Amino acid sequence: GGLRIGGSLIKVIDGLPCRLQTDCNLDFLSAYGRVFRVLDDQDSGNLCFGLERGERRYFLKFAGAQTLRYQGTPEQAVKRLKQASAIYMELSHPCLIPYHCSEKVGDGFVMIFDWVDAICMGKQYSGQREQFMALPQESLLDVFEAVLEFHRYVAKRGYVAIDFYDGSILYDRSAHKPYICDIDFYQKSPTVNTMGRLWGSSRFMSPEEHTLGAVVDEVTTVYTMGATAFALFCGETEHTLEKWRLSEERYRVAMRAVASKRSERYPTLAALTAAWKLAK
Repeated sequence: GGLRIGGSLIKVIDGLPCRLQTDCNLDFLSAYGRVFRVLDDQDSGNLCFGLERGERRYFLKFAGAQTLRYQGTPEQAVKRLKQASAIYMELSHPCLIPYHCSEKVGDGFVMIFDWVDAICMGKQYSGQREQFMALPQESLLDVFEAVLEFHRYVAKRGYVAIDFYDGSILYDRSAHKPYICDIDFYQKSPTVNTMGRLWGSSRFMSPEEHTLGAVVDEVTTVYTMGATAFALFCGETEHTLEKWRLSEERYRVAMRAVASKRSERYPTLAALTAAWKLAK
């Protein structure tokens, strides 16, 4: 049970509110530890929790509830999270949030990760985003280089980034380390757009991610990386030199990466990285 307020049902777990569309049994959480953080504002169909067990902290992602902003069914969310667990195993990397295991829980499914004490760049966390964007430029350059390094590895493993956006970027200030999270929608490359508009934030999406029947591949990820550079060093959706905080040479590199025409972009992430390093 829970308290219904407006369109949402509020359950209390270890003293913290958790908002849902409909009731769901979350008693299983106590087997994993004490909940110290609830992240219920996702549109992915997953509920996320920070859990403490002894000295260790974990991040738990659960599919199987009708979450507040999710339009699909819990069954679809469970199927997708099961598929995602294989992706995290295959793309395991020092820049990716450390993944432990996953298992079936009742009609749902959970994935367990290490908890990383980090701030998120995502616009959905306005307070954290402000702190993130106020990081020194050197730290933001480290973030971009980590994002590039991880996606070169993703391409090498034969995957394409889908639904990568600022909400996937974390920074641990005490360890001075960037992390990437939330790669659930990554797919084998090349893939064909069968949806029209794929999942993701429009600010990071290439024209082919809006086009039914278009090929989505490494050249698509080149666009996403260019959009990430603008998000980090312009802080704006417009790609203007006036707002750009780095050199004009690097601005030109980012502009080529986000060319609307695929043929005008860098052909690979390695080529984009080389151009970025050459431009000072």
